[in-house]
Amino acid sequence: MTRWWLAPLCVVAVTVAARAAVVMPAAQQAPQAARAAQQAAPPAGYAGSDTCEACHSDKADSLKGTPHAQTKNPRTPAATHGCESCHGPGQAHVDDDAKGHIQKFGQIKPAEINDTCLSCHNRGNHAGWEGSGHERRNLSCATCHSVHSPKSTERQLVKATETQLCATCHRLQVSKTERAVAHMPVREGKMSCSSCHNPHGSISNVKNLKTGSSVAELCTSCHTEMRGPMLFEHAPVRENCATCHDPHGSSNDRMLAVRMPMLCQRCHIASKHPATLYDKDQITTNKSNRMFGRSCVNCHSNVHGSNHPSGQFFMR
Repeated sequence: MTRWWLAPLCVVAVTVAARAAVVMPAAQQAPQAARAAQQAAPPAGYAGSDTCEACHSDKADSLKGTPHAQTKNPRTPAATHGCESCHGPGQAHVDDDAKGHIQKFGQIKPAEINDTCLSCHNRGNHAGWEGSGHERRNLSCATCHSVHSPKSTERQLVKATETQLCATCHRLQVSKTERAVAHMPVREGKMSCSSCHNPHGSISNVKNLKTGSSVAELCTSCHTEMRGPMLFEHAPVRENCATCHDPHGSSNDRMLAVRMPMLCQRCHIASKHPATLYDKDQITTNKSNRMFGRSCVNCHSNVHGSNHPSGQFFMR
């Protein structure tokens, strides 16, 4: 049974709840209403995206479905000034018969293009762009990416695939991926150039590597079985994996830069064990094991390093 003196309190509670239910959606809709008002009445000097689309309808259609057209993200052009977020205020361009007074990316310097893109893309993988190798060579974001005419399904690249894009400049490295080694992840589509490199630049290492501060640290981020420390370390392995391997591809087994035993003899040139490589008697008569099978690693199988008591010879 409800007490008679509690009835007014119940009515007040229901009234407050009803008002809150009306006020909360309105508060949630406030940011969207503010953005809609901003687009409806552009600031001084701005013409608005609707004006741009009247002449450049093809460019507007190309933006649909891309990250730049996501109005829910406040950092996108669509959520701010639309076309004029990148091309600059357009009212003077509309009023000009010569159609100047606008930022045309095909006619401005690479540094100006980069400044526009970096006004938003300045974090994460893009943080190391300034001073990077690609910037020093006077490349721009538009060299690899296209906002209105992308050819790829990801990252809006100017080529259909990342490998094709990198091949426009790095032809030697990409051509190595087609060499006749049995297993090449890049050629098989399991890896791409950006699996190891950050094309936008790296702050802490060479060759725009994504991981670590050296080639060895990058390689061991995947090839963990080669990671030390070990009781007996092979100096070339510790310093640089690329001393023996070509990471972009090779015609030799295990992506070696040179076939064995020539690979080992680049450093071990005076061992006389059991003879020099070009000793005709060892090659033709005794059939040296340095010339057949896996050559030196027939015996020195733990060539990357060993914890075995006999590890100074990198044996099993």
